[in-house]
Amino acid sequence: MARPSFLARIPSTPPALMRRLALLAVLAQGGIAVTGSVVRVTGSGLGCPTWPNCFPGSLVPVAHPGIAALTQWIEFSNRLLTFVVVAISGFCLLAALNTRPRRRRLTWLAVAMPLGVVAQAVIGGFTVLLGLAWWSVMPHFLASMLLVWLAVQLVDEATAGGPVVRTVPGAARGLIVLSSVVLGALLVAGTLVTAAGPHAGDASTPRLGLGVPAMAQLHADLLFAYLGLLAGLGFTLFATHAAAALKRRYWVLVAVVAAQGALGGIQYALGVPEVLVALHVLGAAAVTAAAAAVWAGTTRREPLPDAVADVSVEPPALAARP
Repeated sequence: MARPSFLARIPSTPPALMRRLALLAVLAQGGIAVTGSVVRVTGSGLGCPTWPNCFPGSLVPVAHPGIAALTQWIEFSNRLLTFVVVAISGFCLLAALNTRPRRRRLTWLAVAMPLGVVAQAVIGGFTVLLGLAWWSVMPHFLASMLLVWLAVQLVDEATAGGPVVRTVPGAARGLIVLSSVVLGALLVAGTLVTAAGPHAGDASTPRLGLGVPAMAQLHADLLFAYLGLLAGLGFTLFATHAAAALKRRYWVLVAVVAAQGALGGIQYALGVPEVLVALHVLGAAAVTAAAAAVWAGTTRREPLPDAVADVSVEPPALAARP
């Protein structure tokens, strides 16, 4: 009888480990967006003026009369964090591939993590080479939010289980889809406010000429639309007796959106101070994660029978030789 393959001898990834790795992916994807905002508000975006090297012929910062050492190291440190995100994403993928029975959606969500990091590195490289043009910075941030969203789906998918079952009626699902679209527009509008604002990442970078007040008004209008949809979603969830777990996720989302809206108002009133900009980016990642959790909460997986859930956890025994 043929011997089992090497991979078949490796114990299956426990659901708890898969979930912890996925949670790390959420933190990593959101965290690097926050450190990127620190690069921008400190004017360190061109601390490393080339890519992938920091300076021509040097991967690391070097003494330069026109660029302060602190500026170089802030930008270079943000680049180094990419390797941490790559490592976490790689572990997520390996863990998903070793889950038995292997689940297609779990695998594809795990695949999206390292692919997303590679895409972000390429976008970041073009952003530097284009001198931090505002329209090149926008997709860099939005890609991070998309990866946060997918990482939250990965967390939810990491729980072992069987067939997917919907937990909400079509009306609630439709409101969640619509609110998610409006949230995407809200995030885009936020990048336009930043593009028109004073924090370009480098003093010589041109800004969006439409002005902060006009972009902030667009951002506020979309926020009110989003809040209205959240209110409608809340009534729908309670009227349809949604699961307690989904209601908890909904209230977390409402709390995070309220805090983010208040922070945005204070930020605008105070003239967009640097610290609040970084906190607002952190808030954007938190809102994205909370909304993604509500989306994921509209389905659940039926538990697998023990005999199926434990399949391939132990290496198959070898048949006795005659």
